[in-house]
Amino acid sequence: MHLVHAWLINVLWLAWAAYWIVAWGGVKPVRRGESMLSRLSHGAPLLAGFALLTWGQLSGPLLRARFLPRGEAGFWIGVLLVLIGLAFAIAARIQLAGNWSATVTLKQDHELVRRGPYRWVRHPIYSGLLIAILGSAVAEGEWRGPIALALFTIAFLIKSGIEERYLIDQFGDAYRRYRREVPALMPRLL
Repeated sequence: MHLVHAWLINVLWLAWAAYWIVAWGGVKPVRRGESMLSRLSHGAPLLAGFALLTWGQLSGPLLRARFLPRGEAGFWIGVLLVLIGLAFAIAARIQLAGNWSATVTLKQDHELVRRGPYRWVRHPIYSGLLIAILGSAVAEGEWRGPIALALFTIAFLIKSGIEERYLIDQFGDAYRRYRREVPALMPRLL
């Protein structure tokens, strides 16, 4: 069981990354992109969160201290959250198709997507990844996980704010209406 604990979450994230890389090939050409400073504004907390989450040996003993007791229940709840989150992000990526980009861009013939997970949240890739990161934090049970989750949340809030400005510039009232009707990251439960 120790081997499963050591590798299962990593394998899930690697499978997601492999899909992401393969899907990268079908994107539309960029018409407008963000500046390097803009990328840095969300890229720096993203990179810091990634480092904390993946390289526990880089964080000190305080961050490697446990916030959850080691056990099977926490691990498997974490795995389930990772699976749900990554599946949601992939479903959103499939709906975006050629409109997707790793950085904030507008594509040629950019389309306002409101189907699939975009019916429930405006930024479902970020929502799914945050759920998956929460799952990784729960499965690991160390304080570096919630801190990494906070850093990823900050990064995605900054990046989604930049994206929203681009989308308002591109789609105007149609995007403003979408913003009123659909929440950014957390779906309305009622």
